[in-house]
Amino acid sequence: MKKTDAPVIVEQTFDTSIGNVWSAITNHPEMIRWFFENIPAFEPVTGFQTSFDVISDDRVFPHIWQITEVIPLKKITYDWSYDGYSGRSVVEFELTDEEDRTRLTLTATVTEDFDDNIPEFRRDSCEAGWDYFIKGRLRGYLEIEEYP
Repeated sequence: MKKTDAPVIVEQTFDTSIGNVWSAITNHPEMIRWFFENIPAFEPVTGFQTSFDVISDDRVFPHIWQITEVIPLKKITYDWSYDGYSGRSVVEFELTDEEDRTRLTLTATVTEDFDDNIPEFRRDSCEAGWDYFIKGRLRGYLEIEEYP
């Protein structure tokens, strides 16, 4: 993906409270149940940074996240890059209270070009990945599993 590409936007409405969704996207023990199981630590605090490896097709992608904005129960924003690879993006999770439901809007915006020769950095892979995590894994965690 390139800086000139439109952001990837994924929306999902959950049949649970905004507090439950906020907890699922910011509480480390919950995040490892639906997001990446090897996140070593996470704190929803501006400036917090974490890193961990994800393996895909014999390639290692060292994820580096730095939290750049936190508005409790409303929005958390990451700077997202990969050590050893060109490219950087901003990923924003924004929550909207809809009475007894919660809408999550995820926006991934490229701020430095990624190498499109790497399949995982192409738009279709990014869209499929976020759909998998938000519409599949997170929805399953919040609505299908018994919420803790």
